[in-house]
Formats: sequence, structure tokens, C-alpha cells
Amino acid sequence: MRVAVLCIAAEGIICNQTNNSTFWRKMPCKWTNGYSLEIALLLSVFLGMFGLDRFYLGYPGIGLAKLCTLGFMFLGQLLDIILIAAQVVGPSDGSAYIIPYYGAGVTVVRSDNETYLLPQADWHNIT
Repeated sequence: MRVAVLCIAAEGIICNQTNNSTFWRKMPCKWTNGYSLEIALLLSVFLGMFGLDRFYLGYPGIGLAKLCTLGFMFLGQLLDIILIAAQVVGPSDGSAYIIPYYGAGVTVVRSDNETYLLPQADWHNIT
């Protein structure tokens, strides 16, 4: 599912379609299956040495390994706290976390042909 989002172009760029610096772009929606970032982080901090954070997120293999090794001698627990807090590790089904007061969550933007600003022939400069 995609939704139209109002975007603002970089300063000094006027779009031909709208004759101003705004334009509409279709963006994919984020979906969730009910995994909470708060619960995942609390499980990681207090019970991460037993792998409950990874079991909760749907990674039973890593959870079992953490359970058998006491959180990889607590280093795996510390690493998972950081990875879950930074939202690098998310639910195994690919869904987004439920974050009630932080907004939609972190989105990683990588530089490619879609994100790198290249001058286009139809741009008008404002001076």
C-alpha cells in the first residue's frame, strides 16, 4: 500500500508541475504486527541474557543461543540493547515497531540515484 505525501524541494528549486517548491510523491506505508519497541527494549535490558528479547522478536535460534551462553557472556545482551534501541534489529517478519510517542520510527536512507540530488534540465533556479 502506498500513500501520497507532500514533499518540499531543496531551497532554490521550483518544480514545473506545481510552479513552487512542493510536490507529491507516493511512499510505502509502514505496517506492524503488534511488536512494541518499549517491550523489546525492556526485555533486552532486563532479560536479554536469557534471550527473551530475541524470542519476542521472532528469532528463536539466536534466543536459544543467548539462553545457553548467558547472553554470550553478557556481550550479546549489551549489543542487542544498542541494536534494538537504534532500531537496527526489528521483528523477524519485517514489520515496524509500535512506537506510541516517538512517531513512525527510524528509516534508513541510503544514497543512490533516487536520493542523491542531481541537477535536472527542467529545474529553474531562483536567484
